Amino acid sequence: MDKFTLERNQATLLIIDIQEKLIPGMKEHGERVIKNTNTLLTVAKTLELPVLVTVQYPRGIGNTVADVACNLEGITPYEKTTFSACTEEVNCAMKETGRKKVIITGMETHICVFQTVRELLKDGYEVFVVADAVCSRAKENYLHGLSLMEKMGAVITNTETVLFDLVKDAKAPEFKELSKLIR
Repeated sequence: MDKFTLERNQATLLIIDIQEKLIPGMKEHGERVIKNTNTLLTVAKTLELPVLVTVQYPRGIGNTVADVACNLEGITPYEKTTFSACTEEVNCAMKETGRKKVIITGMETHICVFQTVRELLKDGYEVFVVADAVCSRAKENYLHGLSLMEKMGAVITNTETVLFDLVKDAKAPEFKELSKLIR
């Protein structure tokens, strides 16, 4: 059951390409991804999880959307042109954390998220794809991406499950503050 368990001292949050020019094409799901990514960012900061962020070709697609960027104080996004977020820089940063469980949010589920998850799994990481914090322009692509990642061995989860799994106990000092995020 360890594969399905998140521990705060083993987890890293990876935010993939939540960018200005992608959001309009994501319809209502883009706003959900922003909201849930911000919830997970607050959880990560409170529980002191490392956070890594990528941006795909920012000159063409823009920077991280302002509603997420405002919560990235002290975090510099990694620029990339590959669809996978597993660039040499990101791989080095991931290894430096010493953590083997990766919580994933971002865009698009069937492209950049999918290719990143595939590489992380290949490299021995345990991957948790937050289904309500990833999206694609088309529902079919979103569902297909989730299905492929689950078949490859990723855990498909959601924001509330991640939050409560990391906190573990209503007596935890962070519980009262963090539980407000999902109300």
